[in-house]
Amino acid sequence: MELLPQVIGSTRPGRVGESVAKWTHDFASKRTDAEFELIDIIDYDLPLLDEPTPAVYQNYTKEHTKVWSKKIAEMDGFIFVTPEYNHGVSGAFKNAIDFLNVEWNNKAVGFVSYGSAMGVRAVENLRVIVAELQMADVQKGVQLSLFTDFVDFSEFKPHPMHEDILSSMLDQLVAWTTVLKPLRK
Repeated sequence: MELLPQVIGSTRPGRVGESVAKWTHDFASKRTDAEFELIDIIDYDLPLLDEPTPAVYQNYTKEHTKVWSKKIAEMDGFIFVTPEYNHGVSGAFKNAIDFLNVEWNNKAVGFVSYGSAMGVRAVENLRVIVAELQMADVQKGVQLSLFTDFVDFSEFKPHPMHEDILSSMLDQLVAWTTVLKPLRK
């Protein structure tokens, strides 16, 4: 069974990404065609990229990189829960992604984004990044508005229509993850 975590892509104090990821996880966990877990980049305490060798060589010298590498390598695909900061992906999330290379290869990814413009520009930014990492991004994605899916920009109250979209995204993600499995061996 495929292992598909929701990766929380923000470390900002007062972030809403944790509640969005929990909602995504709770919904996804009702499925029986994959296993889901939460990965919070804040738990890995990654400094600004500090490895002396490019990640493609996997010649890691720092313990935090080795721990992060091990966690990402054991996953089959991902749901990236991403904010949009200044029309792009958060610096902390980009940094966490850049620590690794091979660990991301041949895995599918879906996006759940949020922001004043629903995070769509961060997702477009991430699509370019994941393509370079040989990841397959699925077409469906959940876009959440800080104006309509949150009370006072902080309390997450998603519109019920997002569940149908999330279900479709998960269908695509599980299918793509399964199809890519032979390439991951």
